[in-house]
Amino acid sequence: MAAKILVVDDDPNVQRGLEYTLKQEGYDVVIASDGAEAFRLYGSEAPDLVLLDVMLPKLDGYQVAEKIRAEEAGTRHVPIIMLTAEREVEQKVRGLRAGADDYLIKPFHPAELLARIKSLLARFAPRGALLARPPLGRILAFYGAKGGVGTTTIAINTAIALHRELGRKVCLVDGNLQFGDHRVFLDLGLDRKSIVDVVTAPAMDADLVKSTLVKHDSGIDLLLAPPTPETAELVHPAHLPEIAEILAGMYDYVLIDIDKRLDDINLGVFEAAAVVFVVMTADLSCLKNVRLILETMSHLGYPPAKTQLVLNRSNAFTGINVKNAEGALKRTIDHQVVNEYRGAISALNTGAPFMFGKADSALGGSVLQFARTVDKPAASATKAVALR
Repeated sequence: MAAKILVVDDDPNVQRGLEYTLKQEGYDVVIASDGAEAFRLYGSEAPDLVLLDVMLPKLDGYQVAEKIRAEEAGTRHVPIIMLTAEREVEQKVRGLRAGADDYLIKPFHPAELLARIKSLLARFAPRGALLARPPLGRILAFYGAKGGVGTTTIAINTAIALHRELGRKVCLVDGNLQFGDHRVFLDLGLDRKSIVDVVTAPAMDADLVKSTLVKHDSGIDLLLAPPTPETAELVHPAHLPEIAEILAGMYDYVLIDIDKRLDDINLGVFEAAAVVFVVMTADLSCLKNVRLILETMSHLGYPPAKTQLVLNRSNAFTGINVKNAEGALKRTIDHQVVNEYRGAISALNTGAPFMFGKADSALGGSVLQFARTVDKPAASATKAVALR
């Protein structure tokens, strides 16, 4: 059965545009032109999702969202995406407090709207609709062959893509314990809880770990690195694998972003991970490191499929093309992510990951393709269970 979407906007042109876009994707569409009509149709039509403009006659979008949440009162949660022309943070915060699950600033690209709709529909699907979905709990490690190859950027944006575009429940762990960058890249302060709060507690369990996680605006959960280098010493080699196993029981995917050291802590993460994604660029020093990493993984007895190579900035000119890199490594490069320096550096400097704000860019499309490939084994398993 097609999902039903309630579109609430007083502009007939916007109504027609949204209705056309949504029906092209196979959704049922119900239209409301003011806040009062929106709340009435919410009750009579039982939509699966609401697209809610902020500026409306009779009741504004904030009031409608608050009334919907009050009406639900613990029953099925209907996701709400707020549509607004306002870019101020205060408007966004007000919408989230009113009960919105996501927001889009006009004008927006139809592809981004559809991606967010699919993500929310999957996230808040009725429990019965998810019974055929197999448990995932996959632990994925992201390891940089050297500093500056973009490991953290790829880990963060892959986590967001898995959640927002593919509807997976994702936790991202900053395993670069001394100098983790997730706080900076995601615009989070030093006052947030971190892995230190877990490892210094008298006992470690799921409730403790859950209470330490930080929710990002993109919808992913985060376990942050220690706030200072000296407190990183509190994390012992056994801690990260134990935490990862706990998180695997709570999430579809646990992504662990680790630094380039081959120490006991990172080796413990390798052991816990289903796949280790080695992020690299096409330059001589990086290729040398990748060969050493592959040899180390072989000596540890891991099967070749456990280590997958991710060539970042694959279309950047370095004098070494993909074929030459594969020849030097004597193996195939498994994944490629394109180079778009301006978009990547802008996202880093603003603390807004490109998969959150500019998912329709060339770089966003490349990371989304990578995320789909990462998710392919789980998607195939889901299809097989559904067929059975």
